[in-house]
Amino acid sequence: MKLLILSALVCLLPMMVAASDVEAPPDVAAPPADAEVTDSGLASKVLTKGTGTVHPDAWDSVTVHYTGWTTDGKMFDSSVSRGKPATFPLNRVIPGWTEGVGLMVVGEKRRLWIPEDIAYGGRPGAPQGMLVFDVELIEITEAPDPPKVPADVAAPPKDAEVTDSGLASKVLQPGTGAAHPDAWDQVTVHYTGWVTSGKMFDSSVSRGQPATFPLDRVIPGWTEGLQLMVVGEKRRFWIPEELAYKGQQQRPQGMLVFDVELIEITDQVEPPRAPSDVAGPSADADFTKSGLASKVLQPGTGSDHPKESSRVPVHYTGWTTDGKMFDSSVTRGQPATFALNQVIAGWTEGVQLMVVGEKRRFWIPEALAYKGQQGAPAGMLVFDVELIEIQ
Repeated sequence: MKLLILSALVCLLPMMVAASDVEAPPDVAAPPADAEVTDSGLASKVLTKGTGTVHPDAWDSVTVHYTGWTTDGKMFDSSVSRGKPATFPLNRVIPGWTEGVGLMVVGEKRRLWIPEDIAYGGRPGAPQGMLVFDVELIEITEAPDPPKVPADVAAPPKDAEVTDSGLASKVLQPGTGAAHPDAWDQVTVHYTGWVTSGKMFDSSVSRGQPATFPLDRVIPGWTEGLQLMVVGEKRRFWIPEELAYKGQQQRPQGMLVFDVELIEITDQVEPPRAPSDVAGPSADADFTKSGLASKVLQPGTGSDHPKESSRVPVHYTGWTTDGKMFDSSVTRGQPATFALNQVIAGWTEGVQLMVVGEKRRFWIPEALAYKGQQGAPAGMLVFDVELIEIQ
């Protein structure tokens, strides 16, 4: 299923299964007395001194070898076991890594004890509690200096335009185009984002690579704001918290400020409209014992049903019960293929009711959907699904 937020802002440390375990250090349970501790609570200890003198900035990319354990000594990831170092921008990993690796120089090996609030913050599916990492800094790839902080980063100026939602913006450079993107179109942009204190948290400009994404798969302030723009235009946005990452852990909080340049608009197919019964199952819906409700929209031409282990190509569109679409293979013009035992429970159960050629509407209770998982659609979800093939 799709991301609901700006993908460029949502990178944590890669979670990959290692080939073989690296033995946990004897002090994995807690920082030793000689560990250095920063104001954030990050503890660390140098294991091998480095040969370099330069520390990486938050916007630089680093190449590292690392192994991570939970405090009970269980290893959950290791580039060492895979035999291949990892490279990533330092501002796109968990905060404890951004801070901790920023203390290091090339050639240094350091042990980090990262408290939960600057690790994964209780994120479902991620390692829990304090995490311990042994990190070797192999290389620093310096990125261009980030754009300067705007003078009006703290609040919108008097000449900013403000929409009914509270989104404020100001044109910095008029565009050369005439068309505005629709909410379902794909856009290519350069951007930089700051919190109102002036701290930069992300920038495609610093990475030297524009970002491309569907406009309906980012934070609401971006979806609304980019539709005001034309190609070639540069605009500054002040996005209120309720249109940004309100309450989402590991995301910038409060009002966010973005400078955005719209480079290209790629027209996409207009998404299907929300069904009239999106708010709840219709009277003629069938219910299973789990609470899954469904209704056949078009009978199928096949006779076989997929099994839980089957792979199935499907076309689908999903809405929340307020009628807001959050994902659609129809708009992308490309069916999705997946194993039924690797999706949300409501899909695993529901698609097994179908035959090839059938179209069916599902009302999936939250307990069979994302169960309150952060960054995922909440509450009951509604899907229209067409089963194309059983593999």
